[in-house]
Amino acid sequence: MYSRNFANVSSLFHSATYLNAYCSHKYLKMISLESVIENNNKSMKLVDALKSELTAIQAELLNRKKSELRGENARLQKQVESVKAELIALECRNGKKQIPLPGTRSLNTASCDDSTDNQPQQFQKKENEKTKLEKGKKVTKEKTQEKTKNAAIIEVPVDVRRLDLRIGKIVEVSRHPDADSLYVEKIDCGESQARTVISGLVKFVPLEEMENRLVVVLCNLKPVKMRGILSEGMVMCASSTDKIEVLSPPENAMPGDLI
Repeated sequence: MYSRNFANVSSLFHSATYLNAYCSHKYLKMISLESVIENNNKSMKLVDALKSELTAIQAELLNRKKSELRGENARLQKQVESVKAELIALECRNGKKQIPLPGTRSLNTASCDDSTDNQPQQFQKKENEKTKLEKGKKVTKEKTQEKTKNAAIIEVPVDVRRLDLRIGKIVEVSRHPDADSLYVEKIDCGESQARTVISGLVKFVPLEEMENRLVVVLCNLKPVKMRGILSEGMVMCASSTDKIEVLSPPENAMPGDLI
């Protein structure tokens, strides 16, 4: 009887031990799962924080770049206005009348227009005084001189802003088949199709130096035929009494850039 009770107690002890081990295993699993969930939440928060920081850094860099570009644009605008003012002053000094674009009339242009408008009047007054002093001349001769003076006063103003000067790249060049002193060039001016331009530079520039080089092209000339080939522009050069050189744009210039 005692042995049977001992066996029952032993069986209960083993069952309790097994149950305790099973519960401990389950408890450890629950703790491990909670740790994984907690670590995952921490990782997600860290990722969100990094994303927010990255977005803030990108916005700061973008604002800084915008500020730099605005400053650069303002500096370039000041340079353009300064050069424009110098050009207007030089043209006014040489008696060239300014023709402003609609809606862009400035004070410099207005003062220049006033001075240039007064110049013909002053000149006419001086001429009238001079004709009064010349009493011995015939009336017909005076009329002829007056017409000549009026024709000299009325002259067409020269405005360089009307010239369509662009950067071009010579993509193909060859000798003119019917003229030994002419080159036939295909020039990329940033348009859908290359322009054909004929230049009399054979005696001054070797063919090798004309290939694949950047040039300045006057694009709004009336196309004309030269020895049977239509020329659609002019390559701009600097010349002296014994030498001609092709104008070289900056290296960073691109075909189609306006001068």
